Parts: sequence; C-alpha cells; structure tokens
Amino acid sequence: MNMTLNQESNDNMSSDGEPKLKYDRMGNDVQNILVTDAVSCICVHTKFICLGTQWGVIHLLDHEGNTVPFSQGNNQKDLQAHAIAVNKISVDENGDYIASCSDDGKVLVYGLYSNDNTHSLTLSRVVKSVALDPFYYKSGSGRRFLTGDNKLTLYEKTFLNRLRSTVLCECESYVQAIAWHDRFVAWASEVGVRVYDLVARCSLGLIQWEKSLNRSIEDFRCNLLWSAPKTLMIGWVDTIRICLIRKRSPIELQTRDDTEYLVDPVYTFQSKEYFISGLGPLDDQLVLLSVPKEPDPETGKSQRPILIVADYKDCEFNEFSADTLNIRGYEEYSCNDYFLDMLIEENRFFIVSPKEIIVASPYDIDDKVNWLTKKGEFERAIAVLDEVGGKTAQHSVVTVGVDYLDHLLTNQQYEAAAKICAKVCKNDKILWENQILKFDAVKQLRAISAYIPRVSEQVLSPHIYELILNEYLKEDPQGFLKLVKEWNPSLYRTGVIINWVLEHLLTTKVDNNVYLEALALLYCYQKKFDKALTTYLSLQHMDVFKLIKEHDMHTVIYDKILNLMQLDCDRAISILLEKFPVEDIDKQHGKTKIPVEVVEKQLENHDLYLFKYLDAYSKIEPNGRYHGKLIHLYAKYARPKLLPFLRCSDNYPIQEALDVCQSNEFYPEMVFLLSRIGNTREALQIIIEKLNDINQAINFCQEHNDKELWTDLIQQTVDKPECVTLLLKRIGNYVDPRMLIQHIQPGCEIKDLKECLAKMMCDYHLQMSVQEACKVITLRNYFDLHEKLIVGQQRGISVTDDFLCHVCQGRIIVRDLSNASNLIVYNCRHSFHIDCLPNGILCNNCYVCSAVKM
Repeated sequence: MNMTLNQESNDNMSSDGEPKLKYDRMGNDVQNILVTDAVSCICVHTKFICLGTQWGVIHLLDHEGNTVPFSQGNNQKDLQAHAIAVNKISVDENGDYIASCSDDGKVLVYGLYSNDNTHSLTLSRVVKSVALDPFYYKSGSGRRFLTGDNKLTLYEKTFLNRLRSTVLCECESYVQAIAWHDRFVAWASEVGVRVYDLVARCSLGLIQWEKSLNRSIEDFRCNLLWSAPKTLMIGWVDTIRICLIRKRSPIELQTRDDTEYLVDPVYTFQSKEYFISGLGPLDDQLVLLSVPKEPDPETGKSQRPILIVADYKDCEFNEFSADTLNIRGYEEYSCNDYFLDMLIEENRFFIVSPKEIIVASPYDIDDKVNWLTKKGEFERAIAVLDEVGGKTAQHSVVTVGVDYLDHLLTNQQYEAAAKICAKVCKNDKILWENQILKFDAVKQLRAISAYIPRVSEQVLSPHIYELILNEYLKEDPQGFLKLVKEWNPSLYRTGVIINWVLEHLLTTKVDNNVYLEALALLYCYQKKFDKALTTYLSLQHMDVFKLIKEHDMHTVIYDKILNLMQLDCDRAISILLEKFPVEDIDKQHGKTKIPVEVVEKQLENHDLYLFKYLDAYSKIEPNGRYHGKLIHLYAKYARPKLLPFLRCSDNYPIQEALDVCQSNEFYPEMVFLLSRIGNTREALQIIIEKLNDINQAINFCQEHNDKELWTDLIQQTVDKPECVTLLLKRIGNYVDPRMLIQHIQPGCEIKDLKECLAKMMCDYHLQMSVQEACKVITLRNYFDLHEKLIVGQQRGISVTDDFLCHVCQGRIIVRDLSNASNLIVYNCRHSFHIDCLPNGILCNNCYVCSAVKM
C-alpha cells in the first residue's frame, strides 16, 4: 500500500494543538563526554545506554546521563573499543553483553559481568553493522552474532568453544544495518531490505527500495526496528515502510514450495519534504525523526530536525504533531548525523545528535496540566485532573482552580470567576473566604454572591456576608433588598447592617423606598416589630398587613388604624375584625382583637372608612350597637344597602331612621318604616303620590289586608283611568268589586273596560265559589269531628288491677267486697273511689286535670 506522506496536515494543525511529547536535554556526565568527543551511534537498553563516539570509545550511561562503570572496581569508566568511530552497538536482551563494530575492521563482543563468551575479531575490512542474538546471554543459544560488511556473516559457537562463521548473503556494497528479533533478521544493502529466517535458514523476501537519479540510497542510513515480534519498521531516505511477517496458510504451503513465513509490506509512505533519521512506535502512532530536504533559504545550511507524531492505521498518514527541535549546531548536520532510539515499553525516545542527547517522553498528567494552564485552558486542565481523582504529585483541582480564578479576575471576567470559585472551593471555608477577599479587592463581590455557601454546614464568617451586603448597599439597592429577603439573617450581624443602612440614608441622596423596605425586614429579623411596622407604614408597603398578622400586633396599631385604612381598606378591615380564638378564654373569645370603640374613635372624622368598617362589623356582630350610626352612613355612601338593612335589623331607632329617610327623600325606605310603625295609610299615600306605583300600592294593600287601606286606595286612584284598569283586574280576589264600581265617576273612560269587568267578575265569582266550598268543607269537618267526639265519650273504659285511686293510692278493684266502694273513672283515665272524694260529691270534671289547669 503506497501513499504519499500528508505533509499539509501540519500546516493545517492549530499552533495551539496539545503537544504529544515533552523534551529534556540529557545532562550530567554525558555533557562532559561530548565536550571533547562526538556521538557516532547509540544503543538504548532498559538497564542502560551504550554511547559510541567518533574516537572509538564506548560509554555506559544510566538513563539520566550518569556514567556507569564497566568494572565492579569502578576504575574503568569507558571502553576504548576501536581506533576510529564506532559504527554500531548491539546489546542482548538481558543487558549482559554488548557488541560493537567500526571501520577499523574490528568487531568486539564484551561481557559486562563475565569474560566468558567475549570476542575481539579483526576482519581487515570495514564493518558497518553488528547485531547480537537477543538471547546471547543464554548458554544454549549458540552465542550467535552477525556482522555486516560486504557480506552478512553469522558467527556461532561450536564444539570446543570454537567460533564458526557462515556467510548468509553476499552484497555488492555494504550491509548498512541489521535488526534481529527472535528467529528473524532484517538487514539493509544497496538493493533493499531482506528478511531472513534463521531457523529455516532461508530468505523470506527482498523489499526493494526505490532509487533516485539525484541521490544514492547508500548515502543515507537505513533505520530498521522491530516494533513488535512480527512487525518491522523501515525508514530509509524519505520512505517509510511497515511490514508484517505473516505465516502462510496450510493451503499455500501445499500448493507451492514456499517458505513458512513471508514478508508483507502493509504500509508505505513517502515524504516530499523530509529525510528520515529514525522512527519508532508510540502506542498506535508512529514517531519520525526527520530533517527537511531543502536547506534554510536564508543561510543555505541545514534546517532544524523535526520530530513528527503521526497516525497511520487508517491507511492515511496524518501528522498529529510536529515539533521542531532546538539542536545545537544543527546547521552543520545532515540526516545521518541524527539517531533515534527508544524504550518502547516506556514510550521514551532518545534523540541523538553528535553533541547532545534529547529525551522525549509522553506528556504525563502534570505535564498536560502545565501546558494547558500556560495556554490559558484552565477548564480543560481541571477536567484532566478530575479524571484522575482531582490531584497529582504537582497539581490539584484547587491549585489550578485558584490560578484560573486569578486569571479570570485579572481579565475582568468576574461572572466566570465566580462560577469557578464555587467549583473549586466546595466545602473549604478558609479557601472560600480567601477567594472572596479577592473579589472584594476588585469591588466585584456582587458577582460571587449567588454562589457563596449559605447552608449551615458550610456557613462562612459573618464578616464575609457583611462585606457582600455592604457592596450591594452602595452599588445595587434592588440587589441589596433581594439578598436581605433571601439570606438567612443568622449569616450576618443584623445590627451591623442596620447601622450601615441608616448611615447610608443619612449621608447619601438616594431613593429611600428600597432601603426602607430592607430596613423593615432587618427590624423584623431583630424582632423589633414596632419599628418594622412604622417603617412599612412610612413606605405605604403592603407587607405591613402580613407583619401584623404573623406577629399578632393588633394592640400596637390602635393609633395607626387610619393609616392602615388609607393603605388598603379591605385588608385593614380584615385585620380590625379578627377575633380572639376559642382557646383564649381570658380574652373573651368571639370578640374582636381590636375593640370597636377604638376603631370608631380613630375613624370618627372619616365617615367613608367608618362606614366600610361598621358595614363589615355589622355582618359578624348582630348586637346592633352601631346600627343607628350605620343608617346615616348607608344613606350617605350606600343607598342600595339601606332598605335591606332596615328590613333585617331591629336594633335601630325607627323614628331617627325615618327622619333620615325623609330628609333624603328615600320613599321606599319611608314606606317600609311607616308600615313598620303602623302608619300604613301614610305609607300608601307615599306609594301613590311619590312613587306613583299602583302595582306596589295594590301589593301593599294585599299584604296588610285592611279594608280601610283598600278604600283609601280606591278613593285616591279612582280618578285615574289607568289605575282603575289595574284595580279592576286585580281587586276582585280581595274585596267586593262593588266598592270600586260605586266610586267610578260617570263618564270616566276606562281602557279595556269590558275585559277588566269580565276578569273582575270572574275573580269575584271564583272567590265566592272558593268561600262556599270552604264553608261546605268546614261544616262537614265539624259534624264529623262532633260525631267522633260523642262516640269517644260514650265508649267504655277498661279498668284493670293496675288502676289506682288518685286520692288514697289504693287499688280501684278490691277482692274484699266488704271494703268495696263505688268507682268513678274519667275519660282522661284518672280513677277515684267515690268514698275518697271530698264529701263524696261527684264532679263532671276530673279533679286531677282541673287542678293542673288551674
């Protein structure tokens, strides 16, 4: 799979993209070494680093750059392995043996812990590469190693510890590089890269390399790396290939005479801009050490090397990051002067130039947090810390959060700072107070007020809440009032706030209403309800009624009744009419908490308020004490209520009421009052003359059923034809129609006379018929009842042994005839011995019943 390296991905990448790796220059002893020498090759092991120099010396270092002695006596700090530059160093898997080669023709196998199985070969030819068997330290491994010059030679230990060499491949040029893993060996020559199976002793295939007319591949170092047991990475010139060693299927082996394994180049990428100096894996990504092909346009010299981290798994090479490395003397170096080695398990990369070593390692959490905070991305830094429990060796959510808070305050982002403060401080009271003081320093306590803790478990010092209230007091009156309403007064000292409010009112020209409302609330919190009441009334604020009810302040408002009525008459009356509960026996339950005399006194000069109060009072107190006063007030303010009131009340002076109605010409009310005192004739006259309502007059006469009233009605209306018509239609049921007809003047024109007379006669005859029928029924009932009485009186009475004489209390019936006496039993069932009666005189009436009646 051949692909062109997507170099444009780096150009499109944001400069603020998160780095993948961090870089540190290796210091300590290595710096001293490279003052007088230069690196020619490197081999990194998990235990140490082997450094080959231009002077043929091999240095053993730890991963921090400190020299590790070659011998246990600490005398030998380096190994002078060659006369000229070391070309290649190889270390076995266990780190017991190292091998090196050089252009001086010498190959050295050196034991770090034993002199056994060490070798020093002089081949009299240039040796470009060497590789130890990864299992060289094992006794049964054959102690093999490979050398590469103009051929690839395998050396292995035979019987009697002799060293046998086997040429595996002849090359026209040099074997540039060798990579050995388990049974597979890969090497590079001028024709490409070949993979060899040491078990099967056969080549698995040749990966040919593309040649260019402008440059020879022999001028570039081939970089070979086994990144996994069967994964080979190759970086040579400007091309990258990733190959897999695949085992052939049984079918393939049966049909063809082929090797058991084959090499499959899975990915191939070619860069147009870079030469490859080294490569390696980083998890699922690829790391490249590269050098730009083109020289610096200004100086004409080499440009800085670049370490690229790229994704390649989806068949497309996309750069994740590209870091330009600050290498000393980079202008004089080519791509062959740089090396990249690594500890794959630790994802640590060693970038080597002739004069220094830079260690690249993945960003850990602390590095990531550092980078994010430097870029101002504090929220991402906090999120990263949250994922690992909120704390690392260097950072915590609190420390980063505080830095973020300071950053936001510096940039005047006060609302955002307040939100972060709540997230960072949580339940830490001291931290809360310290951060709030920062808001106070910039006069932005209002921003933090919505997030400050207010529950009892997290409550802060009262001074903190007072600071916030003070800022609102000076800057935001509505906000100050809102906090006073919402905050529990236990959070702060109400006395301090009250003093501040009073001082502010005295020294500042402001709209007082908002502050006075807040002041009233603060007085309530102090239980100084009288001051709160006065403040609310001065504000004309409706909460005064709520205050009075909640705290039973009825006795306090005696002198404030008029003010309350002026504020809200209905709510004031509701409070004035509140009664003592049943359980308050000592306060005479059922009576109003505020005596009616007090209210009347307060409202005596304000008739409208007094009317509204007494009107409501009369509905809950039927004693009628103020009904006479109410008549005057109804006449003045609520005429429609007057007549219903006169009808339902018996507790007003009628003559006074009549005088009020006469003075105001309230004729319906006068009619009612006159009829109530028995002056029906004058009432009828008012109906006829003032109200001019004949129907009402007829109804009035019907109601009183007085013949004289009917006569007056007829006499006063007979000269009015329209009234006569109505009388003719309705009078027949109540009086003798002749009374009306006799008074009608001759020649009077009466509308619908015929129909009226017919209806009158019909009504009269109906009345007479009803009377006759009632007479018949009455007589029949009389005789029936009389007969029933006679029969009842003639009926005998059963006398038993239970009957007693109501004089002697003896039994009426006695067995001894010698003592027998005559008896008398009345219909009321009272019985007597005749001998027991006074003087034995019989009476028609029962003595007992007669005595009771008397």
